[in-house]
Amino acid sequence: MAASDAADFSEIRRLAHELPAADEDARARAAEQQRGLAKPPGSLGRLEALAGWLAAWQGKHPPTATRPHIALFAGNHGVAAQGVSAYPQSATQAMVRTFIDGGGAINRICGLMDVDLRVYEMALDEPTRDFTREPAMTEDEAARAMAYGMMAVDGEMDLMALGEMGIANTTAAAALSAAVFGGPARDWVGPGSGLDEAGVAHKAEVVATALRLHADGFTDGLEILRRVGGLELAAVAGAVLACRLARVPVVLDGYAATAAAATLTTLAPGMLDHCVVAHVSAEPGHRRLLDALGMRALQDLDMRLGEATGAALAIPLIQSACACHTGMTTLDAAGVTPLS
Repeated sequence: MAASDAADFSEIRRLAHELPAADEDARARAAEQQRGLAKPPGSLGRLEALAGWLAAWQGKHPPTATRPHIALFAGNHGVAAQGVSAYPQSATQAMVRTFIDGGGAINRICGLMDVDLRVYEMALDEPTRDFTREPAMTEDEAARAMAYGMMAVDGEMDLMALGEMGIANTTAAAALSAAVFGGPARDWVGPGSGLDEAGVAHKAEVVATALRLHADGFTDGLEILRRVGGLELAAVAGAVLACRLARVPVVLDGYAATAAAATLTTLAPGMLDHCVVAHVSAEPGHRRLLDALGMRALQDLDMRLGEATGAALAIPLIQSACACHTGMTTLDAAGVTPLS
């Protein structure tokens, strides 16, 4: 399905049941190679699992991580009018300009690694609607945002890192997470960009109001996404789908990106099997969300910046896993024979 055909939820739902599965033969070949490398079995820990994951979802052995890309989607949220952030909505535009000018944390990290960063602005002058009063998006708007995210993916990539930027996005992330996995709003909210205790309490009530308003409409993850998500979060979800189609493994950034992807889990089993989570955010809802998803982050750095910084930092880990897998000497070549 072309991205231009995705502006309809029925097509996206159909697609969710037709996505390619992991290549278990490639995974098995990776495991066989790991057993022959010059090291004790399992001694590289999760790096070994990452190599097998790459092979399985790229559908080839040996896997590669030489063409990573980072997509950073930016959008504005109407719910920001409820005073749920420590910064004004204009900060989204200001930060996007900073990224384009090369002055963000993500720019510095990408510069060190020579990784391609693409920044996608999503109607920053037209925020989504305030989801405490009405759905954030129409079906057409949400589906088109997903299609926009799908178009960020191409077959030349062998790894995609996904991040986002948007004032009030942790409020949306909390609402998405609560709608998908249940529990009171207060369990999913946190300080975001720097709220104090009273601000967090207010944020929880805002999310609770939205959950009550839309409860009857939360029929699946796509409806959840359009009702309490955002344009940039829909784009992240679309990119996750497109990466699965193109056999491009995905690195998810923090709370908001993970929450966006989590909405897809309601559509079919194993929807995020081709994804890893780069880091567990200092935003408390993210750890709860990872527990609900049964996913373990690659890093725990007390970060809560967003803008794909955690995802970017995970790329060298994955490249290291690949380099060890494909470049290490074997036990036979090293002349090492285990005692038993």
